Amino acid sequence: MTLTYNENIHDRRSAWGAVFSMTLCVFVLIASEFMPVSLLTPIAADLGVSEGNTGQAISISGIFAVVTSLFIAGLTRRLDRRVVVLGLTTLLMLSGIAVTFAPSYSLLMLGRALLGISIGGFWSMSTLIVMRLVSHDQVPKALALLNAGNAIAATVSAPLGSLLGSYIGWRGAFFLVVPVGLLALVWQWASLPSLPPRRDHASSNVFRLLWRLPVAIGMVAILMLFMGQFALFTYLRPFLEQVTYLRIQTLSLVLLLMGLAGAVGTWVVSRLLNDRLFSILIAIPFLMACIALTMIALGDAQAPVAVLLVGWGFLGTAAPVSWGTWLSRVLADDAEAGGGLQVAVIQLAITAGASLGGLLFDAAGWQSTFALSAALLCGSSLASFAAWRLSRRSS
Repeated sequence: MTLTYNENIHDRRSAWGAVFSMTLCVFVLIASEFMPVSLLTPIAADLGVSEGNTGQAISISGIFAVVTSLFIAGLTRRLDRRVVVLGLTTLLMLSGIAVTFAPSYSLLMLGRALLGISIGGFWSMSTLIVMRLVSHDQVPKALALLNAGNAIAATVSAPLGSLLGSYIGWRGAFFLVVPVGLLALVWQWASLPSLPPRRDHASSNVFRLLWRLPVAIGMVAILMLFMGQFALFTYLRPFLEQVTYLRIQTLSLVLLLMGLAGAVGTWVVSRLLNDRLFSILIAIPFLMACIALTMIALGDAQAPVAVLLVGWGFLGTAAPVSWGTWLSRVLADDAEAGGGLQVAVIQLAITAGASLGGLLFDAAGWQSTFALSAALLCGSSLASFAAWRLSRRSS
């Protein structure tokens, strides 16, 4: 990978200010993407649609994120990257406003589509922008900051959305995105330097990587993992309210414990990846499938379900870290293109999982959604095993 660090940026403190402003933007993006998970019931009731249809609010943002991540580099190749980032952050704010004041389901989905464009564009460009802001030896630290914003948002978005929704309503919860997004926009405006487009980058066609069989099998495993995870996760609130009969305070506590377990799981798993990478890639989706099937059997038992969801959070949050390590090993020679492909696959999986889960939730009940999740997660485990055998054979 060629060095893209901009030697003309003399003020290093300003560069790190720009990195922190992007981290804040990441936090708002991820919190906005997953906040509907804990607010499905009140949104559905207010807009007069089913909870399955409301779950498509996550699907639509994923669809637009996929398309944007694949094509934004070509569409904006002549634009200053500073302008592009400011535009994407502005779209984030417009999305929050549109969702907050949406009088109908169609306008809610329009707001979520704007969010998807912002998510796909921002994540596709974030690594390259960081590499131009800080020197080569500081890139890992800067990327770690971005991922910290991601992890914190994933931890707090569901319980915070549930708690805020109970006090200020789901519209008020979504509106809080707007002032935080405005803060990120102002910070970016003040700290991001001009970043003219570079002409010496490689081909932006990420699909060429799928000709490598280990990469293709690994991407199938990632697709099935995130499909299975979000087929279930998207519909947790109606399950916990209607099947487990948790009150809103208890529900929020369970979601918070899931997030905290995810932070612990990420720390624990990251310490094992050097020696047991493929064992972890195989075990995580298999154990999550077991949890999904057990919840079908024990859905109305509050204490067991809470324990199972803590285990789900422990495993599910650590999964992206594991696959990120796999990517750095398998595509060390083309990590940037591989990262773009992985973003597209994950967003496509979130979209497909939430969509299929919602259709089954409405048509056949929550048990069918959880069974779909378990089947997809088992498929991910098998694909991870195949990727491991291919990697052993090639090495």
